[in-house]
Amino acid sequence: MKYGANLTSVPETMLWTLHNRASEAMRSDGIINDDFAAAIYQSIEYDFELNFGKAEPSHAVRSLDFDREISAFLNKNPTGTVVNLGEGLETQRFRIKKDCALWLSVDLPESIAIRERFIQPDKHHLHLPYSALDNRWFEYVPSRTPVFISAQGLFMYFTEQEVVALIKDIASRFTDWCLMFDTIPVWLSNKSTSPKGWEKTPHYTTPKMPWGINRDHLTTYFQSQLPASLFVADVGYSNFPRGMTKWIFKALTSLPVLRNHAPTIVKIEPVSLCK
Repeated sequence: MKYGANLTSVPETMLWTLHNRASEAMRSDGIINDDFAAAIYQSIEYDFELNFGKAEPSHAVRSLDFDREISAFLNKNPTGTVVNLGEGLETQRFRIKKDCALWLSVDLPESIAIRERFIQPDKHHLHLPYSALDNRWFEYVPSRTPVFISAQGLFMYFTEQEVVALIKDIASRFTDWCLMFDTIPVWLSNKSTSPKGWEKTPHYTTPKMPWGINRDHLTTYFQSQLPASLFVADVGYSNFPRGMTKWIFKALTSLPVLRNHAPTIVKIEPVSLCK
């Protein structure tokens, strides 16, 4: 049975990331093992390639980078809590099988509705139909337990002020926590918010991404905006596996001038928890 996906704006981006991740998983030389994502992908009536173009491994690389950090967290804290903000159709819980942990999937109601066509919540995996900016999801995190908060492909759709306010709220509410998210550079944010927008293909223009930050400004920016008790790390991405994107990404990350204008992954946690 094929399911329609009547999504627009930011919720529609869950199909973009699924396209890249599932297509990578279906390759004989794919870097990610994600049969569940492939099954969902094949069940949706949507012209992925027409809208998003030929699949490439970027979102699989990102998912694996987040998998690595979350797995390390759960190895240390088997009964901890993982909060996935703006999770969409991410199938991380099926790649990281940690049955003692609590997983909270926080997303807009229309996104949760699509997710629940394929992925059902249970006592260890709760679905919360809230915006990531709606602090009501805080109430579902058990007190006095470590929490890993993940935000893949999300913060660029918020304003700078919203991102900072959310991080401050998290720091005020939780004690044993870390937050991991990806960023885009200023040039890409500007492109998406221009009158023409970022036309990824002739059939798809991305939603506006008002928040971008260059890598050489990350640490100083957050140090100026957040409490001194927080440690900010530029984690970066793993290498791409093949093709032209592999060499483009190598150039972006190895040449200082280009590196500062590349996307990256950031991790923030209390200084007291850093080893």
